Formats: sequence, C-alpha cells, structure tokens
Amino acid sequence: MTVRKAVIPAAGFGTRFLPATKAVPKEMLPIVDKPTIQYIAEEAIKAGITELLIVTSRGKEALMNHFDKAFELEAVLERDGKEEMLKAVREVSDKIDVHFIRQQEQKGLGHAVLYAKSFVAGEPFAVMLGDDVVVSEKPCIGQLIEQYEKYGSTILGVQKVGMEHVSKYGIVDAHSVGERVYKLQGMVEKPKMEEAPSDMAVLGRYIITPAVFDCLEKTPKGAGGEIQLTDALVMLAETEDIYAYDFEGKRYDIGNKQGFLQATVDFALSRPDLRSDFMKFLKQTVKNL
Repeated sequence: MTVRKAVIPAAGFGTRFLPATKAVPKEMLPIVDKPTIQYIAEEAIKAGITELLIVTSRGKEALMNHFDKAFELEAVLERDGKEEMLKAVREVSDKIDVHFIRQQEQKGLGHAVLYAKSFVAGEPFAVMLGDDVVVSEKPCIGQLIEQYEKYGSTILGVQKVGMEHVSKYGIVDAHSVGERVYKLQGMVEKPKMEEAPSDMAVLGRYIITPAVFDCLEKTPKGAGGEIQLTDALVMLAETEDIYAYDFEGKRYDIGNKQGFLQATVDFALSRPDLRSDFMKFLKQTVKNL
C-alpha cells in the first residue's frame, strides 16, 4: 500500500525558545523567511504525501492560519503583480490537504501520534517531527517510503550522532541487512552513554504500520513520565519486523538554539539572493571578533 498520509506532532510549548514562543508557536519561527513547519510540509509534498495531519494544542491557531487560504493578502499580491510572493504564499495549501486536531493534554510523542488513529484509517503513515529539518537531494521521508515499499514494515530514519549525544535520542540496537538498512533488535529512549546499544539515533522521520495504534493504547508511561513512541515501537517489534534506514542528507536539530542558528546561516548562504552580501557580513563579523 502506498504511503500517502503524514502526521506532524506540533503540540509542544517550545520552552527552549521562550520568550519568543510565549505567543508564537515554535513551529512558526522562521528559518530565513519560511516557518520551520513549512520545510517539513514541503518535504512531505516532494515525497508524494497527499494528506497531512498536524497535532496541535491550545494557543497554536497561527499554524492553522498559515496553512489556510489568505484571500485578502492573495488578492492584494495578485492586484500588484507580485507573482513570486503570491506563489510563495500558496506554496503548500495548493499541493496538500492539511488537517488539524488538538491534543488535549501533552502526554508525550506516543500520545500525540495516537490522536492520528482515525486520520490514518488503517494505512501505513509517516511521522515527521518538526524539530528535525533535513536537507537532501531526495526528500528524507521519500527515502524511507522507498524502503517501506521494499520491506513492507515499519521503517525508522536514523543517523549516527556520536556516543556523547545518545542521551538526547531514541537509540536503536540493530544489525545490518543491506546497504544503509538495519533490522531492529531493540531500542532505548534517551539512554545513558554506558547503557546505549549504539550511537544510531532515530531522527524525527518514521514510516509506521497502523498496528502501532494497538501498541500505543497499551503503552504505559515511560521516560519523563510520558507515553513514548519508542516504547510502542519496541512492543510492535514483538509481532512484526522493524527496520532502520541510515538516510542520506544533512540534518539540523532546530529544537535547540545552536541548531536553529546553524540552519539559519546555512539556508541563507544557499540562497542566491542573499549569499553574496551575507557572506561579506559573516567574514567581516568573524574578522572583528
């Protein structure tokens, strides 16, 4: 079955970016001139995803507004002949159906994904975390979809992060079964360095079979007192094979300030309209340090 639906959990408070996120959802913070969540949506579109569910929470109406039609703005841009701006405003809304559901309580990533059960309607689906932006020739989630079509099982997007960083991620215990492909033997959520089975971390991209919902409904609270998607996937692995794919591309952890700043600089330097002047500014800044 073709993967045509994706879920973006976006209910968190974004406390690491306070006070900016007191009134503005962290997913709306821009990398240059585009909200971070739009990069995720565009990745889904390029991979052939046709329906998107964003799991939100109270106070995140700006997300709904961003993906909605802006008739007055579009009319003004069209009247003034600003075709490029008009295209940018319509970039996502014309290409994918976006749905929203509000998570009543924030009980963890697994709990947020559980809200997608009726939306998924028995189909395999993608989960794309907004804290991870991946730049790659082939969309990251598209790489995982290709592996799903080959193996017909849940696929986790992974990369090596170094042992010093394993406590930040879900870490897989897996053995190689092909080029960049691993078969899962186990997984641990945010382990201590000495307890980590590897330094291969799940980095915000998943293709998951609908059987995970039965597991999520049985999953007790885990790390941090939350319902962890990792724990549900470990349970799922008892009844079906799960694979990990070492995806190609540069991944930015924009859930922290350092990663966000790095993404902003790299994305600006990749823009022909910004690169030259911005490069001069950076060189002068470094020189003056």
